[in-house]
Amino acid sequence: MLLNIIFVCVTMLTVKQSSENPTWLKLDNAAKIYPPAQTEGWNALFRLSVTFDEPVDRGVLSAALARVLKRFPNFAMRLRRGLFWYYLDRLSGQPEIQDDVKNPCARMNFKENGGFAFRVRVFGCRVAVEIFHVITDGAGGLSFIKTLAAEYVSIKYGVTVPREGDILDCDEAPSKDELEDGFLKHAGPRAVPPPPGLAYHLRSTPDRDFLRVTTGIVDSAEISEKAKALGVTVTEYLATVLLFAAADWKRARRGFFQSRRPVIVSIPVNLRKLFGCRTLRNFANYATVGLDTRLGEYSFEEAVKVVHHQLRLGTDKHVLAARIASNVGIEKNILLRMVPRVIKKPIMSLAYRMEGDMKNTTSLSNLGQVTLPPEMGAHIARFDFLLGSLVRNPVNAAAVGYGGKVVINFSRVIEESFLERAFFRRLVKLGVHVLIESNYS
Repeated sequence: MLLNIIFVCVTMLTVKQSSENPTWLKLDNAAKIYPPAQTEGWNALFRLSVTFDEPVDRGVLSAALARVLKRFPNFAMRLRRGLFWYYLDRLSGQPEIQDDVKNPCARMNFKENGGFAFRVRVFGCRVAVEIFHVITDGAGGLSFIKTLAAEYVSIKYGVTVPREGDILDCDEAPSKDELEDGFLKHAGPRAVPPPPGLAYHLRSTPDRDFLRVTTGIVDSAEISEKAKALGVTVTEYLATVLLFAAADWKRARRGFFQSRRPVIVSIPVNLRKLFGCRTLRNFANYATVGLDTRLGEYSFEEAVKVVHHQLRLGTDKHVLAARIASNVGIEKNILLRMVPRVIKKPIMSLAYRMEGDMKNTTSLSNLGQVTLPPEMGAHIARFDFLLGSLVRNPVNAAAVGYGGKVVINFSRVIEESFLERAFFRRLVKLGVHVLIESNYS
């Protein structure tokens, strides 16, 4: 076994890769934390789904998937253990298309999935892709499912779907830029330490056997108008509503030590446009916005301005480059690189739990508005985006807009539905109409 591992490591150091058809890939800087952090009951998954206007033809979907995997080689790989780090190794074939289930984003068993770190599920008119974060982030996943939908529509209906933006042409070979580690390329010249302090955490009753999903559907024009009237973006508007909902929870539960901590929402930031990067792998960082309720009561108008300025500062290119440099600096540390993976694993797992979720109350990930060519859009009714559970934060929110609607999914692994109820009730009080769905009774 040891000899096999050493052989693989030597091979990784000596074999030159083709950018069009790599036999293996190093994990990108963001992906390195997820393998050691996973447990027997959890790994970091997120889910994107597209709903067509008629039931899905699995044969056509399988043919479309085969073409798309050649265009997205980072998806056609399995996670392997090296002597010093985990890495991705090329796979042939494709994962079997599964029936969708009521409990999304349950821990993925890679062996049962043919080794692949993503799975494709179908129910009626809906195709869902659940992705382990070692492959890509939300933006990369959105490009994958949009390209898969474009291939499906092209094959099934015999139409030519224009390939533009993040809908990729499967007749083209993947480029080197699409497979690069954007973090290594765009790290700033100086690193900055992460901000100190802990966030307020939602005290709750665990229920990790089932991911409860509550969905709110709102009108895109309506929510955009509300945000525009206050001079902020939809993400800033929704983040403020979420902060108020978390503050309501905090007031309802109380507790001496926890009450001294601020409520903080973590917001993933897609770095591709900011740094001019085309990678299809992970390339996101996080900005945080928060309210310290010890300072007194904020009106919504006051709070949304605070969030607006916090998010603008948190998404400043120089600030983000310095944060990237901090993470890359750890990866490049010669002493850490020489430590065997089996020793790194518990240390990195502990770091994930202490430095990640501990500093946030919850998270909000907004992929924005999905745009499609008319030839493709005529056959698609809806997109959904959903985050799997995190280690310590039991409730998370994700949003995506399409077809005049914004779909907001709350996912939780606790019994209490307080946070999403408070969120949607406040939206209604602000004059936003909400249609509610859920996967539980």
